[in-house]
Amino acid sequence: MLAQVYLRKNEEHRLKHGHLWVFSNEIGKLEGEAQNGDMVELFDSRNNFLGTGFYNKNSLIAVRLLSRSKIENLEDFFEGGIKRAYELRKSLYPRRESFRLVFSESDFMPGLIIDKYNNTYVLQVYSFGMQKNIEKIVSVLKSGLGAENVFSKNESYFRRLEGLEEEDTVYLGSNKSEVISDGQVNYRIDFEGGHKTGFYFDQADNRSFIERFSEGKTVIDAFCNSGGFGLHAARAGAKSVTFLDSSQAEIENAKGNFQMNKMTQKAEFIAGDVFDVFTGMLNEKRKFEVVMIDPPAFAKNKKSLPMAQKGYEKLNRMALGLVEEGGYLVTSSCSYHLNRDSFIQIINTAAQKAGRQVQLIHFNGASLDHPRLPAMEETSYLKFAVLKVI
Repeated sequence: MLAQVYLRKNEEHRLKHGHLWVFSNEIGKLEGEAQNGDMVELFDSRNNFLGTGFYNKNSLIAVRLLSRSKIENLEDFFEGGIKRAYELRKSLYPRRESFRLVFSESDFMPGLIIDKYNNTYVLQVYSFGMQKNIEKIVSVLKSGLGAENVFSKNESYFRRLEGLEEEDTVYLGSNKSEVISDGQVNYRIDFEGGHKTGFYFDQADNRSFIERFSEGKTVIDAFCNSGGFGLHAARAGAKSVTFLDSSQAEIENAKGNFQMNKMTQKAEFIAGDVFDVFTGMLNEKRKFEVVMIDPPAFAKNKKSLPMAQKGYEKLNRMALGLVEEGGYLVTSSCSYHLNRDSFIQIINTAAQKAGRQVQLIHFNGASLDHPRLPAMEETSYLKFAVLKVI
């Protein structure tokens, strides 16, 4: 019999509207024995059943809801959830074999991210319960989807919050490299050296969008990582593409991807701090017709938000200074704590300080393999904006 968690009075409203987290200060009592990672049944203060979830007494998120119903068999639950997630992605991207397969809460598997690279599956596990049942998940991937390689590539920060060990594990096969396609461009994925799980699937749709205005343009892709935005600009017929990243390894990766896709444009590959390189380019009065910036998250938490806002404003102001009159600024933020309205305000302020007029012509979030829960703002983090610079 599962232990029962009872909420304090009036703490159930957010959950009834679709949220999946119970915070530790919302719990009134626990009846029965529950270890970290165990399933529990959740009730409101009037003994009304709310659902089943994973429990962690040492985390701020004390219960992560898995289902509004009782769960009889966890492996069946995982099999059904992963199958449903796979079918959604294949309906959205029928010609792709690589995408975000499971997006945590958004796929009703809180604390679990699975990225699919052909028959290689890379996990990020930020729930004690998911980690405790990881072999069941691997079994479903192997038997249901034909997984040949399954391993984790976690971010230590989120593992620490949950009280989990920080080392990564190979559960099946190996963590060898893969060559994948986003449907239009091919990439070699270095799992050991790359960021996140190896690739940023969340920008895939946005990379395709920039092809609409890149033909014949001089382009710079800053914070280029594996070169996705620049490669799509080249695919669209850009006149020239400059790839810029602070990591020499990522610049080599972008160069390899450029060659693998048989791009013929004039290309420049620069390893250096983006702020420093932009400063030098501004001093040289260098201009581009399309300037694209996709920085890492400047705000990891609320406390760091004020400093992050200053960083985003400075970066966008410098980027705007590099845009040729009549050109485009493509700018992103993946900081969840910076909301859409604040991001747009930062861009507007940066434009004023740079003495540029801008038109917002497109605004988007993450790609379609990153669905969002309407009741959970936490599932919506990426901001992507395209601006015409007058």
